[in-house]
Amino acid sequence: MNACPCGSGKDLDACCGPVLAGAPAPTAEALMRSRYTAYTKGAVDHILSTYTPKAAASVDRASTEKWSKESTWLGLSIVATDRGGPEDDEGTVEFIARFREGPAGQEQAHHEKARFVRGGRDRRWLYADGKMVGPPPARREDRPGRNDPCHCGSGKKFKKCHGAASA
Repeated sequence: MNACPCGSGKDLDACCGPVLAGAPAPTAEALMRSRYTAYTKGAVDHILSTYTPKAAASVDRASTEKWSKESTWLGLSIVATDRGGPEDDEGTVEFIARFREGPAGQEQAHHEKARFVRGGRDRRWLYADGKMVGPPPARREDRPGRNDPCHCGSGKKFKKCHGAASA
């Protein structure tokens, strides 16, 4: 079995292979999976052909190709999907693509909530835009949280005591 790089557990020929070869993706998630697989295979033409015209205007082919070919792709996780089914015109797919840049690079994660739309005369799924999803902001350990007791010993919450002065 030639496992599909997208992590679906299916054979490449039964999963992303047909989409990479030009078949329309049946869902937004299927297109997302095929785009990840295209990055792993260096299939930059597929990546570029699956952007909306507006999104494609800001894509640099050379840097996309470099990232695709110089990275070691470690796995794709689909976090959530919202709509994007065969009968929908729009959908979102939240995903995490893990990779390592260069031969000795540190493992990284690209966590994004991507929006897909149907486009063109054939109404294929296309990548419209996305927003990076980041880790929650780190809390400084030297400062109490808003609802923690104030460090001065007043018995009040920090936000009602010394926290009110710094807000």
